[in-house]
Amino acid sequence: MKNKYLIRLDDACPTMDAKKWQRIESILDIYGVRPMVGVIPANNDPKQMSDSSDGGFWAKVKRWEKKGWAIALHGYDHCFISDAGMSGLNPLWHRSEFAGVSLARQKEKIRKGVEVFRSNGLDPKYFFAPAHTYDKNTLQALREESNIRIISDTIATKPYCKDDFVYIPQLGGHCIEMKIPGIWTFCLHPSAMKEEDFDTTERFLNAHKDEMVAFDDLNLTDLKGKDLISRMLSWVYFTRRRLKGTK
Repeated sequence: MKNKYLIRLDDACPTMDAKKWQRIESILDIYGVRPMVGVIPANNDPKQMSDSSDGGFWAKVKRWEKKGWAIALHGYDHCFISDAGMSGLNPLWHRSEFAGVSLARQKEKIRKGVEVFRSNGLDPKYFFAPAHTYDKNTLQALREESNIRIISDTIATKPYCKDDFVYIPQLGGHCIEMKIPGIWTFCLHPSAMKEEDFDTTERFLNAHKDEMVAFDDLNLTDLKGKDLISRMLSWVYFTRRRLKGTK
C-alpha cells in the first residue's frame, strides 16, 4: 500500500490570522492540495483571536467549499470546560470542550453549531473536536443534532467504521514522511505557524505532491472496523502519551 497524505487546517474563525491563512491557502493552491478546514462556529477562545473580526469570513468558507475543500464543524465555541479528555474516546489531552460534558450540553453545542453553518449556506458532514477530545455523548449528540457521520480524529493507519461513524486517521501536527504505509492526515494551525513551518510544509508538498489526496476523494464505503495493525499502533501511541504525561 502506498502512502496517501491529507492536510487539515484547524481553527478557522472570523478572528483568525488572515495573512497566515492566505499564505497557507496560496501554498496549497500551488500544489493542488484540497484540505479539510475545521471551522469554529462561534469562537469565544481568546487564543483564536489573532486578528480583527472578518465580516466576509463565511463568504470565504463558501469559496473554500467551491474549491473542493472539505468543511468540518470544529466544536462550537472552542472553550475548554472539562478536564475529562483522557476519559474520552481519543485521549490526547485532559482539556476538552466535549469529553466529560453532559449529553444535553453537548447536544446544545452541536445543534447551535450546525445552525450557524446552515444559516450561512453550509451543511457540514465532517466533525472534529477542539483538543481532539470527545466521548460517547459527543457521538450521540452528532446523531441526534446533525447529519455528520465522519470524524477526523483517530489513531489508525486507514479509515475505519465503528458504531455507524467513519473515522479518518489524524496523526501529527506537521508534515512528515510516514514509514508505515497508510492514509495519514496532518493537522496544521495556520494562525500559529511560524516562517519555518510554512517552509517545511511547502517542501513536503513539493516532495510528495503525487501522494496528496482530498478528503472528498476518499472511498469511505464498505469500511470495516479497526484492523490489528491500527489497534497496535493506537495502543502504543496512547500508552506512550500516558507515560509521558499530558496537560
